Amino acid sequence: MSLWDSIKKTATDHAKAQFLDVIEWLDETRDTIVYRFPVFNQAIQDGGRLVVREGQSAVFISEGKMSEVFGPGTYELSTRTKAIAGFFETIKYALNYPYKGDIYFVNTRQFTDQKWGTPNPVMMHDKEIGPVRIRAFGSYAYKIADPATFLREIVGTSGLFTTAEINGQLKRKLVSGFADTLGESEIPVLRVVANYMDLGDALRERLSQWFQDSYGIALTDFVIENISLPPEVEKMLDKRSSMGLLGDMGKYTQFQAAEAIGKMAERPGAANPMMDAGMGLAMGQVMGGAFAGSMGGPATPPPPPGGARLHYNGAGGQAQLTPQEIAQRVAADRAGTHHVWSPGWPAWKSWNEVPEIAGLVPPPPTAAPPPPPGAGGTLHYSGADGSQRELPVGEIARLVAADPGGRHLVWKTGMAGWTPAADVPEVAAQLAAAAPPPPPPPMGPPPLPPKG
Repeated sequence: MSLWDSIKKTATDHAKAQFLDVIEWLDETRDTIVYRFPVFNQAIQDGGRLVVREGQSAVFISEGKMSEVFGPGTYELSTRTKAIAGFFETIKYALNYPYKGDIYFVNTRQFTDQKWGTPNPVMMHDKEIGPVRIRAFGSYAYKIADPATFLREIVGTSGLFTTAEINGQLKRKLVSGFADTLGESEIPVLRVVANYMDLGDALRERLSQWFQDSYGIALTDFVIENISLPPEVEKMLDKRSSMGLLGDMGKYTQFQAAEAIGKMAERPGAANPMMDAGMGLAMGQVMGGAFAGSMGGPATPPPPPGGARLHYNGAGGQAQLTPQEIAQRVAADRAGTHHVWSPGWPAWKSWNEVPEIAGLVPPPPTAAPPPPPGAGGTLHYSGADGSQRELPVGEIARLVAADPGGRHLVWKTGMAGWTPAADVPEVAAQLAAAAPPPPPPPMGPPPLPPKG
């Protein structure tokens, strides 16, 4: 093509070119982050205007070079505008289009309600449960804080960029940060519900600077909506919660037994009358024992002092009690259900499976035989080893005399608590009786000699 043909073609293209007086972008979507304004075969007229609305920024790129970022406002486009003066340099040759480059509009409003979640369970160590797998999900929000960095690092030469093209990368980074933040917080899983907001704020502060430096993005919000456990763990927790709601397991069992008796009575015919009668008798014994306890049954000795605390579930609900206190509750309600648990045990145990409790529970009260002559009756005795048994007063006095400085506690019906054996009158009387008699008094003076 000759020089003249080139000039003629350029002039024709110029004639076809559409001069732009106003450059602006109206966004009708909710997910467009970057939009490249179409300027091919269009000329930016010297003296035209650039309109950037609130929530937008504009950037001119010519031959790979980026202008300054234009914030909200109206700007005159001319050779006098320093930021875009280079875009008009080609005009003087009149052989190229007046503008060579691109105009990018960047949406700087917040993109809210973006969803995140753990695609696979996250393994963590809980102080109360141990190793456990959890899932979590929620939402987050972000906005473009540095349009130049975002265009340079993420968009490149793409003409249209939406949230769908970057949300995947953002979610992967957020899930990784969530796992680290939750693990470092050492918050038990059962208490993490009360810390959703604190965890979200901590993660946002932790990742905000990284998002800003790497992508030019400001992470404005991070919300944890739910953290869930595996189904089998949730079932065990539901059972544990149910036990806590029931409170007194003994009374609940009695209520269930009473309902079962009522339902059996409503049946038109019993399939096995003997079985029904046996079940009714057993239930009656359970309920009878409970009523006897509530009406003030025979008194039992209080537990000796001391002992480590265990988790207890039974009469009165759940509490942390010493073995002696648990033994006292068992003795007061022998027909009830009494379970105990200690850290390290795989499950709750009945009180009679724990030796340190079973040894403190006295046998059921029975009619005592008449005391032997001179023995002074019997008392419940607890010695230095903490064991408990019923002994004659004379035997207790013998033990006290053999070890006067030892631990000798006794109890009988009517006493408020365990009492040192030497302070009980009948034991003191036996001790006094067993003491050696005092030596005879010294002999008196010899008789006086006869008078005379």
